[in-house]
Amino acid sequence: MLSRRATLMLPATLGAAAVLPAPHPARAQATATPAWPSRPVRMVVPFAAGGSTDVSARLLAPRMQEVLGQPVVIENRAGAGGTLGSDAVAKAPADGSTFLMGTISTHVLAVGLYRERLPYDPVKDFVAVAPTVLVPICITVHPALGVTTLAGLVALLKANPGQYAYGTGGAGGSAHIAAVSFLNTIGAEATHVPYRGSAPMLNDLLAGQVAIAFDTPALIAPHHKAGALRCLAIATDQHSALMPEVPTAAEAGLPGYKAYSWFGVFAPAGTPAPIVARMNAAVRAAVTEPATAQRLREMELPPIEKGTPEDFAAFLRSELDFWVPLVRASGATAD
Repeated sequence: MLSRRATLMLPATLGAAAVLPAPHPARAQATATPAWPSRPVRMVVPFAAGGSTDVSARLLAPRMQEVLGQPVVIENRAGAGGTLGSDAVAKAPADGSTFLMGTISTHVLAVGLYRERLPYDPVKDFVAVAPTVLVPICITVHPALGVTTLAGLVALLKANPGQYAYGTGGAGGSAHIAAVSFLNTIGAEATHVPYRGSAPMLNDLLAGQVAIAFDTPALIAPHHKAGALRCLAIATDQHSALMPEVPTAAEAGLPGYKAYSWFGVFAPAGTPAPIVARMNAAVRAAVTEPATAQRLREMELPPIEKGTPEDFAAFLRSELDFWVPLVRASGATAD
């Protein structure tokens, strides 16, 4: 799937000519407006405090502050699946005072979910600044299902169309669309059981009420290690830091399948290019800082260490082209 889109996100898939070297923070500062930033910079996280988007932003903020010379203040503005806070940033002054920690949900999946009333355009109303982290999806089963490999799960689903159910943390989320993509890739059918979040889904998965699930390695790893669940594959090119023995989907026999979420920094449309360049340098300095990068990996939020604003914008367009049709085919809607 990634081969059909820009080669931005995964270091293993980056072409040498596809990504330009990171600008040195001091050099980026020299080209920016001298007065920027002259006051604290606001980073809006459009989800509740404590979630992975919020945690990643707070881990990155200290190094960004060092580069920018001003505090980076995290502001949580949750609501409407992340679209409330995203819309607020889209309408904020384009002066470098406000940025958004956007995600695949706010800038890609929402386009398919909010077919009538998405209040912003993820391309026209924002400037793509820099990607930050990739969030892999893992395919997990309850041991009672009796399969121990991804190939075994594929064979089971294809031999029994529509007879098995899979759980996710909600209709239209990245895990749900990852499951739709998986079923399309293998040519099988299964019933979706959406939950109000990953926690209740996990409870039913552990109890055997659903036998298959799509979610993040961070959620599944403790139960996989205990033998209560079995993660069959990680749907990216990189192994899980928490479950290094689990194969990637390609290694498990499904090379055409990848699924993930991602986070990245956006600015309101019209933000001056020198400010965007300097903010990009600050973000990249943060994600490549060794201690921060290691902490992100330990939380199953692998940092995306490369990506110019132009690369990130091209990647966003390719993500829209690929995922939005899948969202609409899923039948999920937020309208």
